[in-house]
Amino acid sequence: MYYRTRARFGAEAKRRIMIGTFVLSAGYYDAYYGKAQQVRALIRRDYERAFANVDLIALPTSPTVAFRLGERTADPLQMYLSDVFTVAANLAGVPAVSVPCGVSDGLPVGLQLTARPFDEATLLRGAEALERRLPRLTPDAGSL
Repeated sequence: MYYRTRARFGAEAKRRIMIGTFVLSAGYYDAYYGKAQQVRALIRRDYERAFANVDLIALPTSPTVAFRLGERTADPLQMYLSDVFTVAANLAGVPAVSVPCGVSDGLPVGLQLTARPFDEATLLRGAEALERRLPRLTPDAGSL
């Protein structure tokens, strides 16, 4: 079963697993993990401060529109940069969802919503409200 499930991972997923394994290896654990935990605490604190004033935080899902299938596989750095807006929610342990909010240059644009920890109900109500109010745009509908 282990082989069957892991064999289905694509090259990008395997690359990220290997990098994570390398960073957590004995020689690098203290250098990276301790500092990463400090950064994680700061990110969590920033979210807590923001959620003292708002119920949801909206931000882009990605710094660019979606890229075409296979377009960035040769450049792992570009793949990692595509995640820059989604990583913070994972680090802070807050729920997040991405909803389609339009089309640009024929490619979909995503809007990410984040909510307080364990407040998925508010998050999903917000996502549903956005999807109901945003026009249904298709790649053929043009740019935003």
